Amino acid sequence: MDIALILVSVGTLFVVGLVADQIGRRTRLPRVTLLLCCGIAAGGAGLDLIPQELEAWYELLSIVALTMVAFLLGGSLTKRNLVEHGKPILSISVSIVLSTLLLVSLGLWLLGFDLGLALLLGAIATATAPATTQDVIRQSGEDNAFTETLKGIVAIDDVWGLVVFGIVVVLAQQLQGAGETTILLGMAWELGGSVLLGGLIGFPAAIVTGRLTEGEPLRIEALALVFLTAGLSLLLDLSFLISGMTVGMIIVNRARHHTRAFHEIEHIQWPFMILFFILAGASLEAVALSKIGMLGIAYLVLRSFARFAGGWVGAVLGGAPIAERPWFGAALLPQAGVAIGMALVASRQFPDWSEAIMTLTISTTIAFEILGPIATLYAIDRVRPPKTQRV
Repeated sequence: MDIALILVSVGTLFVVGLVADQIGRRTRLPRVTLLLCCGIAAGGAGLDLIPQELEAWYELLSIVALTMVAFLLGGSLTKRNLVEHGKPILSISVSIVLSTLLLVSLGLWLLGFDLGLALLLGAIATATAPATTQDVIRQSGEDNAFTETLKGIVAIDDVWGLVVFGIVVVLAQQLQGAGETTILLGMAWELGGSVLLGGLIGFPAAIVTGRLTEGEPLRIEALALVFLTAGLSLLLDLSFLISGMTVGMIIVNRARHHTRAFHEIEHIQWPFMILFFILAGASLEAVALSKIGMLGIAYLVLRSFARFAGGWVGAVLGGAPIAERPWFGAALLPQAGVAIGMALVASRQFPDWSEAIMTLTISTTIAFEILGPIATLYAIDRVRPPKTQRV
């Protein structure tokens, strides 16, 4: 391992992140999209400039970065936010998940897909990209009712997605005449166990947080929470996203000086996110886009339409302001690693459909990961009050 090369590479990636941030500020392009594109260009599918030793860090960095994101998203679920925005958060998140499942599955089935395969792809389509959405919100600098509702939706969206996916896997097995309930038990353990672990970490942490002074002690506690939550979740085969969200939600509602812990995470998060998004881009097989085909395009259209329709219906049912209703679907277009994880599970459960599932999911996820942040930032801009509109 050439340590000098790795250090130079890490330093260069931080410079790239700084440049992407500045370009994003001047052009209103999401820095997530810029970082992903830089990663694709510098990775194995492009110029192959990133050392393999550094690419091997991707899994570790992604877990740490996503746990930080989950912690911050959980922190958005304050009592006040839930009272003010709880109804639209719940109705929009459920509506988008159900509409995505139904419309994508129905559309693919009408296009000739086996019903079981169509249902699986529809369930995978429900997955979102918490890290991407959270970073776009942060880049926008907006802190209003729309972004608060959006953060709440993203925080619980993948919970509904995992529940739906577990049910659909069992249903698809039944359609093949080989149904088992072990997958449902596994999903129940992942969801329930993750919330329980989050509680076991979150309640003691809330007590400690109120007794620490700002600065280094609190920063150390924040890092300890992130690493302990991520590590114990992996050790117990739980979701570090759900555990992290639970820890954040408990601290924000129970700790005396809860804002301090979240500020410390926000201060140290961006360097991790730079490496995460660039290495995520480097890990993408851009050649998969060439395999997307007409069915892949149909999947893109179906999922996009389902998000728009579900977002609007959920916003109406949840009583969201009229000006916000058309834009929740666009803001929730990004899709990332959770979808790939679902696809891997489905591929193992249904080997006959493995190639179709992985090819379609990877190719469309790349497209949504690049184009989705642009849609999210555009939606936030459209909802911004007139007095803060940029010229």
